[in-house]
Amino acid sequence: MTAKTLDGLAAAAAVKAELSDRIQSLRTSGKTPGLGTLLVGDDPGSHSYVGGKHRDCADVGIESIRVDLPESATAADVRAAIRDLNSAAEVTGYIVQLPLPSGIDDREMLELIDPAKDADGLHPTNLGRLVAGVGGNITSPLPCTPAGIVELLIRNGVVIPGAHVAVLGRGLTVGRPLGLLLTTKGLDATVALLHSRTTNVAEEVSRADIVVAAVGVPHFVRPEWIKPGAAVLDVGITRIDDPTTGTAKLTGDVHPGVAEVAGWLSPNPGGVGPMTRAMLLANVVRLAEQAT
Repeated sequence: MTAKTLDGLAAAAAVKAELSDRIQSLRTSGKTPGLGTLLVGDDPGSHSYVGGKHRDCADVGIESIRVDLPESATAADVRAAIRDLNSAAEVTGYIVQLPLPSGIDDREMLELIDPAKDADGLHPTNLGRLVAGVGGNITSPLPCTPAGIVELLIRNGVVIPGAHVAVLGRGLTVGRPLGLLLTTKGLDATVALLHSRTTNVAEEVSRADIVVAAVGVPHFVRPEWIKPGAAVLDVGITRIDDPTTGTAKLTGDVHPGVAEVAGWLSPNPGGVGPMTRAMLLANVVRLAEQAT
C-alpha cells in the first residue's frame, strides 16, 4: 500500500478560489476585507511567514495592513499597536505574530486583541466559544491549523464522524483546540489527546483511524504504530542543521515509512501548512461578512 496524498496546496487553492467570490460580493456591497499583521523583531521565520500572508491576500483581493516594530520595541509599544489595529476601520481581522521578543508576554498581548478581529481564533473569548460550541454551530473564528486539518480531511473524502483520532501534542495552536473541534456535533469523532506523559502512545496511535502529529520531534511517528489505511497528518516541523553542508532541512514528525502503511498522508511541507494560511483568509472574510 502507498498512501494517497492529502494535498494541502490543491485544497488551499480551492478554498482561495471560493473565497474570491465572497470577497467580490463584499466589495460590491462596499466592504473590503482587510488583514492586519503585527510583527515585532527580526526573526527570519516570522518575516517569511508574515510576507506569505500578505501575498495570499493579494491573490484573493484582501487588503493587507502590515505593522512592523523593531526588536527594541517595548511592551507599551506593542500595546499601542494593538489598540491601533483594534480601532482601524480598514482592518477586519488581524494577527500578532508569535513569538514576541523576550520580555514581552505573548498571552497578555493576545488577550488585548478585539475578539471580533481575532483572525487566528486564539483569543480566550473565541477559544471559550469553541469549548461551548459542542452543538457545532460555531460562528466565531476558529484556530487556523485545526480548521485547516478538518477542511483538508473533508475535501479528500476522509470520514470523520465515528472515527477514532489520535492527536499527538497538546499545544494551544493545534492539539488542544483540534480535540475540541473534532468532537463537536457534525464532526463527531472520538479523540485521544496524547502528550509527553502518555504511557502508551504507540498503542493509542495503533487504534486510530486518523492520526495528527504535532509534537515537533523528527520522525516520531513510526510505521509500525499506524493502523493500515489510516489517514496521517504531519503537522510538526523541525529545522535540522547538516554540519557537513552548512544547510538546514525541515523535517516533519512522521517517519517516511508511514507512507507504506497509511491510506492517506499529508506531506510536510505542502500539507497542513497551506491550509493553515487559507483558513486565516477564511476567518478574515467571515469577520468582514459579520461586520456588515
